[in-house]
Amino acid sequence: MLPTGACFGCEGVMLSLGGRRILSDVSLHVKRGEVLGLIGPNGAGKTSLFEVLSGRYHPQQGSVFLDELRLDRLDIFRRARLGVARTYQSPVVPNALTIGQTLRAARKAYAPMMSAHDAEWAARLVRLDASWDRTAGSLDTFDRRKLLLACLMMRRPRVLLMDEPASGLINTEIAELDLLLRKFADEYHLAIILIEHRLELLGAIADRVYVLDLGAMIAEGAPEDVFRDDRVQAAYFGGVA
Repeated sequence: MLPTGACFGCEGVMLSLGGRRILSDVSLHVKRGEVLGLIGPNGAGKTSLFEVLSGRYHPQQGSVFLDELRLDRLDIFRRARLGVARTYQSPVVPNALTIGQTLRAARKAYAPMMSAHDAEWAARLVRLDASWDRTAGSLDTFDRRKLLLACLMMRRPRVLLMDEPASGLINTEIAELDLLLRKFADEYHLAIILIEHRLELLGAIADRVYVLDLGAMIAEGAPEDVFRDDRVQAAYFGGVA
């Protein structure tokens, strides 16, 4: 079971793919209203852990929890319906659809269907200011990320998994992203986990940070403490960023 007060996480996850061990006895947890950072060198297993948490991969051992509910045998679609939302490093959108058509498809994707009001609320929440008649494929990277976030947020998720959300953004956009994610956590009580190499983003908004190396957790704690940890310095800062 998760620690008292935790909303979402995993315990003792072991994952092997193609005969190779990817994750070894990995545990983490996040509370509602908390922003959790996940860092580590390339190949550490961060994205594979997200695949386990979101339901694309099922671990050979260990468990995934949302509140008191075991998720580890549920598929990715059932987890989404329970409130586990995810974004990817590349903000892939339906290029030929307009913003309005994309939001309409998202709100009608599964029951209960969301209203047009829900889509309008979500677009305002993420500060997506582009015309809804504009094609999604014409948006810049940050607005694509905002569109995808709007599609997720209209469903009022409980957990948000984000894989390198600052990738491709400039400093002013990262600052706006900081404020947006803290708003999600503080006002809407989302539990947020970020995979991120931009440590300035994590230093600004993360409450805690976990560090993966070679498929195992090697450190956890406040960002300023974790970034100074000798094991983290050796595995992350001295390795491949």
